[in-house]
Amino acid sequence: MGKKITDKVTWVGKTDWELKSFHGDEYSTHKGSSYNAWLVRDGKNVLIDTVWGPYDKEFVTRLNEEIDLKDIDAIVMNHNENDHSGALPELMREIPDVPIYCTKKGEQILRGLYHQDWNYVTVKTGDTLDLDSCRLTFVEAPMLHWPDTMFTYMSGDNILFSNDGFGQHYATESLLESTADMDEVMREAKKYYANILTLYSPQVTRKIREILEMNLPLNMICPSHGIIWDQNPAGIVQQYLEWADAYQENQITIVYDTMWNSTRQMAQAIARGIESADPDVKVKLMNAAKDDKNDILTEIFSSKAVLVGSPTINYGISHAIAGLLE
Repeated sequence: MGKKITDKVTWVGKTDWELKSFHGDEYSTHKGSSYNAWLVRDGKNVLIDTVWGPYDKEFVTRLNEEIDLKDIDAIVMNHNENDHSGALPELMREIPDVPIYCTKKGEQILRGLYHQDWNYVTVKTGDTLDLDSCRLTFVEAPMLHWPDTMFTYMSGDNILFSNDGFGQHYATESLLESTADMDEVMREAKKYYANILTLYSPQVTRKIREILEMNLPLNMICPSHGIIWDQNPAGIVQQYLEWADAYQENQITIVYDTMWNSTRQMAQAIARGIESADPDVKVKLMNAAKDDKNDILTEIFSSKAVLVGSPTINYGISHAIAGLLE
């Protein structure tokens, strides 16, 4: 069964405790993840997003326990990467005529992925879907982090369904910021930003400022991975603005690979030199061949300076260093 978030909103997603890598092994998920989907019941019944394809049958079965599928009036797809849209074909086999609200680019991606002529309703920023006491307002957010992405704002409950924005790959049964280990959550949130969204920081800043200028009351942010920001949603918004603004801490990261330990000894000597010159600076020393690449990139993201060293291999550098620099 789902988990009630408010009187009108129920979480109907999937917590994936066993997930250890993501994006084709490009992202490590040591803490698992979740695929958050939401059922809004307010006169009309609206499903916001689905879950990853391997859990499609489980998702549809559990959703049918929560609501008769034929009572779903609309589906909102904020973003159509496979971890969000994977269960859609299984669901649409049961309710093939239900309208799917998405951006124009979202329709193109869904057609490209699943080759189905579903009942698409394309929307743009400012378009709305009236329920009963509440209204859904759509806000396009291209390249955060796919070209089809949008956010959906629900008035009344004042919830921003932000899809990949403000998310973290983090599995928890509690779902809520108010009951989560926030040290862990913030580490995962920074890792998520550093590895997925850094490239799009200018768009992050523009989109957040655009939403803030709409003066929407905000009680909760519901992303598609990880916890719900139910205590201080403005806090993670402000953190994103800081991360997007040439973020750095008083930290220097040294990344190396080594063949016969000579490069390692050089890296360690440089670390000692930095620490003796400035005891206040935090020095991170990381082996590119052994340490998790996403953790390395998160430390680089946090740093005011980065040093990289590699042994010479046939006039070149090692695979581990080459891959990291790319």
